[in-house]
Amino acid sequence: MSGSLKFDDPVALPDGGELRTLRDAANCITKLPKHEHDAPEWRAAIEPLMLVAEHGGDTMLPRIGIMRALHPGDEVPGPHKKRAKKYRIVR
Repeated sequence: MSGSLKFDDPVALPDGGELRTLRDAANCITKLPKHEHDAPEWRAAIEPLMLVAEHGGDTMLPRIGIMRALHPGDEVPGPHKKRAKKYRIVR
């Protein structure tokens, strides 16, 4: 496993720590209790982490998976929708 690959931005942990590399993320995940480790959100985070660690590539997908597993149920912020301005057509 290539643990030297770094995340573009560190992943902040709830306890105040940070995950800076794929190896940090793997170590964090292996320390989880079994019932938490086997949860669907963590399984979804582990798969891209392993793929990028084994084959290389962009670290954004593993980072997103870890963020979603750390904060389950939080809504992912999307674009803000504004009401359209009203225009009057003059002929």
